[in-house]
Amino acid sequence: MARIEDIPGRARVHDNAELDEYYARLEKVGTGALWTVANEIEPWYPQPASVPMHWRYEVMRPLVVESASLVRGEEAGRRVVYLVNDGRRDIAAAVGLLYTGLQIMNPGESMTAHRHAASALRFVVEGTGAWTIVDGDRLRVGPNDFAITPNGTWHEHGNEADDNFVIWQDGLDIPLVNALDANFYEVHSDLHQVPGKVINTSILTHGSGVLKPDSRSWSKPYSPLLGYPWEQTYEALLNLSKVSDGTPYDGVIMEYVNPHTGGSVMPTMGARMQRLSPGQATLAHRHTGSVVYHVAKGRGHSIVGGQRFDWKEHDIFVVPSWAWHEHANDDQDNDACLFQFNDFPMIHSLALWREEGMDANSEHQDV
Repeated sequence: MARIEDIPGRARVHDNAELDEYYARLEKVGTGALWTVANEIEPWYPQPASVPMHWRYEVMRPLVVESASLVRGEEAGRRVVYLVNDGRRDIAAAVGLLYTGLQIMNPGESMTAHRHAASALRFVVEGTGAWTIVDGDRLRVGPNDFAITPNGTWHEHGNEADDNFVIWQDGLDIPLVNALDANFYEVHSDLHQVPGKVINTSILTHGSGVLKPDSRSWSKPYSPLLGYPWEQTYEALLNLSKVSDGTPYDGVIMEYVNPHTGGSVMPTMGARMQRLSPGQATLAHRHTGSVVYHVAKGRGHSIVGGQRFDWKEHDIFVVPSWAWHEHANDDQDNDACLFQFNDFPMIHSLALWREEGMDANSEHQDV
């Protein structure tokens, strides 16, 4: 049944027997009348299927650790417990068209090399010894380090430690690429890559943060810098906090960027880190685009779409598109840091970005 809105300019055709017979004839030839679906497919504002959700790390961690003894990594391909939104179980998405999960690797374990059309990123949760090889560049990562695996790149992962497992968060645009019917997957013919002689080549080349090497030959649409260490990230946040309070909606927030262009790290997904000073609370805002948050440091709460989520270190929560949200650091003595990955690069490239903020008097305003 058509959703009728008795407003000029909107579909408001009432069904009758003659129309029902007409619709049936349209259906038989693979067609339909636009006015029967127009109000549904052209909403006044975004109507995301995703809902706000919060996954507590203290609940998730035992389940992730248990998987390490139940399934062999080489049989699973990647041993991951994925996080699924109640409104997006049909596409295994955490929010919008973004996927995320927690991957665990046992001591001395490694996974085979593969590549796919989907872009991927990693945020290390705990453990030392994690490594990844991306198109031959071997990268070492530790807790709160951020790394990317751009689409189409050969990559494999492992844990070189002999006394601890590693857990990191995966983030991918798999639901987006599948929605576009554009996904591919391929296993490396040798199962493993031959890494270069120097570890962390991309960081040594592009990671100074001050000087940019000659990269005129770099023509790929993603960042030549594959890893973003936590120490440099946190230092940058602290330095900016000395001279700025940031925005009223996010506090001090900085984006991980492609050092060659200054733009996002990958065409479809971006990543940011924000710092909330002790006791700081932000104003509410909303925007198009979906966000997956990971609590890198501290404790606090966020209100997303009217729901309060009390979070602490390594919890994960999501903000659907156009949902009002605000954050607060509940610790009066220590700061809090929230890592996020999002689909903002895609939203901006399609000219679909829109944002509204709530001022101190609870009035809407364009941002």
